[in-house]
Amino acid sequence: MIEETETIEEFLARRSADVEEAVRKAAAAEILPRFRRLAAHEVDQKSGPHDLVTDADRLAELRLTEDLGALLPGSVVVGEEAVHADPAVYEALQGDTPVWIVDPVDGTRQFVHGDDGFCTLVALAHRGTVIASWTYAAARDRFATAVRGRGAFLDGERLLAGPPEPGRDLVVATSHPDYTTDEQKHALRALWTDGLAPRACGSAGLEYLAVARGELDAVAFSWEAAWDHAAGLLLVEEAGGTHLTLTGEPFRVTGGNALPFTAARDAATARRVAEVLRTPS
Repeated sequence: MIEETETIEEFLARRSADVEEAVRKAAAAEILPRFRRLAAHEVDQKSGPHDLVTDADRLAELRLTEDLGALLPGSVVVGEEAVHADPAVYEALQGDTPVWIVDPVDGTRQFVHGDDGFCTLVALAHRGTVIASWTYAAARDRFATAVRGRGAFLDGERLLAGPPEPGRDLVVATSHPDYTTDEQKHALRALWTDGLAPRACGSAGLEYLAVARGELDAVAFSWEAAWDHAAGLLLVEEAGGTHLTLTGEPFRVTGGNALPFTAARDAATARRVAEVLRTPS
């Protein structure tokens, strides 16, 4: 637990490994046993046929809510499934209390279809700033972590995104058509232009990890849900990348962003993608 006089940074220095262990245990108990073994009654729709939730999502989030709260007493959890049940939960991001931002299964569609391209995302934020993040691709047994000011790591190896190779098209993963409104599709249409090579994204968390690894040049997304973005944005930042909204400001997990926004492996790429996104299509 956190000491009364201890800062969040000091807490992380002592207990970051315990957070990682909590994420691993939640995945081992609730997610991996259901991977490629889901029964029909364990899968439900939320807003529509492309917005799925499974027992793995629900039970992993409940376990993480309990375990993370115990690690940092006085903190609160903003989880995707809790917010779906009660949208008022999201308001905790605006407060002064430390907030765990949780997506138990990012890439639920992939998970349901037996594809290993899903992950568990956890971030710790305070007063609107993301301080630490944990990204666990359980089916691949890959674990990425980041602490603000201390770097980003994948399985203990430092991540440095670096600039893209000069002279080639920039590969940009963008909001999947199945998950975008007509208005959002219109806003993203500018990406189909010379010098860019857009493609539909999979798990947002794994796309952010690809940017932090220098395997993907940028992402461009049209929605704000903090659980999809908080962990990955910090990974990208700590790997040397950056993120920009349409107004040229960094993305805020508390909301109110000018969308779409981009996160990229270096500042020049972010500016290029943001500039294109501002161009009327």
